[in-house]
Amino acid sequence: MQISFAALDIPKTGVVVAGVIEDGVLPPTTKALDEQLGGLITRTLKGGRFRGKKDQSLMLLSPAGSGLDALLLVGLGKESALGALRSEALGSQIYAALAPHGHAEAYVALDALAGTPVDAAGLAASLGLGALLRAYRFDKYFTKLKDEEKPALGSLVIGTPEAARARALFASMATTADAVAFTRDLVSEPGNVINPATLAEQARSLADLGVEVEVLSEKEMRKLGMNALLGVAQGSANEAKLVVLRWCGLGKPDAAAKKGKKGKRAADKGGDGEAGADSPLAFIGKGVTFDSGGISIKPAANMEDMKWDMAGAAAVIGVIRALAARKARVNAVGAIGLVENMPSGQAQRPGDVVTSLSGQTIEVINTDAEGRLVLADVLWYVKDRFKPKLMVDLATLTGAIIIALGHEHAGLFATDDELAERLTAAGAAVGEPLWRLPLGEAYDKQIKSDIADMKNVGNRSAGSITAAQFLKRFVEGTPWAHLDIAGVAWTTTDRETAPKGATGFGVRLLDRFVADNYEAR
Repeated sequence: MQISFAALDIPKTGVVVAGVIEDGVLPPTTKALDEQLGGLITRTLKGGRFRGKKDQSLMLLSPAGSGLDALLLVGLGKESALGALRSEALGSQIYAALAPHGHAEAYVALDALAGTPVDAAGLAASLGLGALLRAYRFDKYFTKLKDEEKPALGSLVIGTPEAARARALFASMATTADAVAFTRDLVSEPGNVINPATLAEQARSLADLGVEVEVLSEKEMRKLGMNALLGVAQGSANEAKLVVLRWCGLGKPDAAAKKGKKGKRAADKGGDGEAGADSPLAFIGKGVTFDSGGISIKPAANMEDMKWDMAGAAAVIGVIRALAARKARVNAVGAIGLVENMPSGQAQRPGDVVTSLSGQTIEVINTDAEGRLVLADVLWYVKDRFKPKLMVDLATLTGAIIIALGHEHAGLFATDDELAERLTAAGAAVGEPLWRLPLGEAYDKQIKSDIADMKNVGNRSAGSITAAQFLKRFVEGTPWAHLDIAGVAWTTTDRETAPKGATGFGVRLLDRFVADNYEAR
């Protein structure tokens, strides 16, 4: 989808999109267009239910007395509510309305409006971003699509009084949108295409942007003692991988990632020293490329959805890609534990006890509570090796979070109030909302084991909280937040800026989180 910006004009041919403010108020350019069309827009408003409310639209094909192929009227709603997110939704709405009609290009006449929370350039750029995000399609496996089933719209020209500035603002937005699309592609791929090895190869592509990419094998992880992660993987023919992505936008820390005399990783000997001013931000992702549940096998219904149990890992790849592509002035580490959870004669059994990288022992009660076992070792590894300023993990961790929050919010758990507030603010700013849930020692009782330091599941109550409480045992003093994205990583219906399928949730949130709070100016 090509998004461009041009001087505000009133085309006499082609497809034109014009806005109407709530209660039928015409902005200046729409009013001029109405005069050019002999009062057609005014008559349309008087004769129907379209009144310019938000989410309303009306398509007029080949308006009489004009050379236009089509005129799309879109409701702008109240000017005071037309901020960045609402503008994105408007762009998405415009794309969705035009895509089925077979027109290759459209021109959006977008006035500078008084009383909006963003200026004309910001409004235009956000509208373009919304259209770009909504235009995403994952259709590589269709072989018999008819022409009428394919969206023809390939170019959207946005006319605005501040075209040059809108163009500059949009350039940065488009970089992040590209990372979102990359993430959506990864999550959308089937399990026979994306496995630990192939997902690690996708992560390697970030080296082209200047990201340092390191991939640890099962042999290396076994030497380190990552038995919690490896236990999940042992039932699969596909070997586990640990991928470490390093973006050093402030320069490489002198002590970071050093190896001992025999090449043994710093994590095995206690890390690289204390956290310092150049210590990285750390993002950790659960990467279960397919989750059958293991021996505690899932029901057959909807098991195909478990290809996206690596959405947390994909989001981490996506945010590091976004930071590198825009040359963000920040040091960041992304770490993803990649496994496939399958049943076999070699699979982990319910009742097994594993010793994690931290030395803590875990009784595996349910092999379908595997994500926390993967994250336990990756969190400890990152904490110990990189001594980060903070750690944020993303995981499609529990079905319980969907029961609690539905598909509207991701669950947020945090040991640090400022970190939680900054993440919440970033999520609100980009339309990826978080809802904070509690942590507390009382929940530890549910994961107390009779034969080990802990067990990997509690009872049915507070399942998302006990999962977070489990993870908390592997962060040991580092400011940490856990985002349970099980309800928001995939959508079964078209949403404002995400068509049906993978959403890429977390990429924009973390990119904004970094930009607003940690990036050097």
